Amino acid sequence: MKIIEKVLIVEGRQDCLQLKPILNEPVEIVCTNGTVSPHRLDELLQPYESCDFYAFFDADDMGEKLRKLVQQEYPNTHHLYTLPRYGGVERTPRYHLAKVLQGAKFKIKSGYLLDRG
Repeated sequence: MKIIEKVLIVEGRQDCLQLKPILNEPVEIVCTNGTVSPHRLDELLQPYESCDFYAFFDADDMGEKLRKLVQQEYPNTHHLYTLPRYGGVERTPRYHLAKVLQGAKFKIKSGYLLDRG
């Protein structure tokens, strides 16, 4: 059984599908599905309370709302950012996501750091 030490919190399923292939270690990806309630956030993250949390939200109003909620409820969360020009995690090229994840000390699969422009 793989031990999960890191949890990536994202907005939706498409974000999860964009990030999952890049990761080369066991990481739980939790989708908020736009949840902005502190109670619902607690329900989603409670099973992983012993893990390190990483929030990776879109560069838009909803992403900022979620980021503020996570910061308020889980102040030790590490926040990862995509560039505003991409708008959302699901529209960010995987090589850029790989750079961001690598910068946060995630293990990534080889080949994803290449800019295929």
